[in-house]
Amino acid sequence: MAQITDLHMTTDPETRPYVPWKLIGDFMTDTFRAVGVPADDAALCADVLMESDRRGIESHGCNRFKPIYIDRIVAGIQKPVTEYEIIKETPTTIVADAHDGMGMVASHKMMTALIEKAKALGMAMGAIRNSTHYGIAGYWATMASDAGMIGLTGTNARPSIAPTFGVENMLGTNPLTFALPTDEPFPFCIDCATSITQRGKIEYFARAGMDTPAGMVIGRDGGAMTDSDLILKELVAGGAALAPLGGIGEELAGYKGYSYATVVEILSAALQGGQFLKALTGVGPDGEKRPYHLGHFFLVVNPEFFCGEAAFRKTAGDILRELRASQKAPGHDRIYTAGEKAYMTWLWRKDRGVPVGEAVQKEFIELRDRYGLDYTFPFE
Repeated sequence: MAQITDLHMTTDPETRPYVPWKLIGDFMTDTFRAVGVPADDAALCADVLMESDRRGIESHGCNRFKPIYIDRIVAGIQKPVTEYEIIKETPTTIVADAHDGMGMVASHKMMTALIEKAKALGMAMGAIRNSTHYGIAGYWATMASDAGMIGLTGTNARPSIAPTFGVENMLGTNPLTFALPTDEPFPFCIDCATSITQRGKIEYFARAGMDTPAGMVIGRDGGAMTDSDLILKELVAGGAALAPLGGIGEELAGYKGYSYATVVEILSAALQGGQFLKALTGVGPDGEKRPYHLGHFFLVVNPEFFCGEAAFRKTAGDILRELRASQKAPGHDRIYTAGEKAYMTWLWRKDRGVPVGEAVQKEFIELRDRYGLDYTFPFE
């Protein structure tokens, strides 16, 4: 196996306090249980959130624990107990209904089954309807790469992206995520939205009291919006929209991001006969909150049925190493490949824990006190 060197950071740029992994995992698990999530499901959901923080993708980690999961369960628009129902199944396909339960629980069941099918028959694909936010998409794709297979997943979401030459939020941030096994210590994993940024990142900016960089969000007048708190309100009200990958209009090829977002929307909805676009707002005709009814799709490909797993891993690794060894631009001493920075972040954080900002600290304390949980945090 080729070895990756020089992946450890030498100085700590972090100013927020770290919370040990076990402490934060136990706390989130117990809080999930306090709102009715079964113990095993609660531990899984906590692990999905922590995996995002392990990789340094803080927009989908503990920052989202309260507002995206706990608050929605309490509001009654997401069920804590997941009734996972298989609607249709063949030797290589599954269609399932999550019945507005925990999207992470339904997705784990789906990927576990698809990996077993792909082991036997080379490929398997599945889709879930009536689901909820399934966490970091890369978690599901890397379930496949951890098993020596290729993983692909995508999900639709509440409308956020405007189509090219439009200003109305129509499409979700709709990630199209791949994980490929390699002969290196980490897989190649590309996990990103089909918009320039995603709602979770703007939520992070708002919590940190930061403006959103100009060019990421457009208003109904076609101009850029930067006030993060206002953007979050207007994304719900329909007065703001995220720009697709590439940016506004055609000059920087924003139509490419728009089209990829549309691919994800179609596959997330059409394979399982689910809802799409404006039906996913989570808001009823009278402004009341309602379930999101999201759709997800998953594909697993077993390289053993092609050139073989070992050969696939080596070729993939060779490609990545050649890319990183290519000529660097002036002022840059290294080139990265997808998944490398996430691995570096994990090496740095694995013995330190999760950095937690003031807004999330307050949320943790509030939830602890609300549910009478016996925890003391290092930031108190």
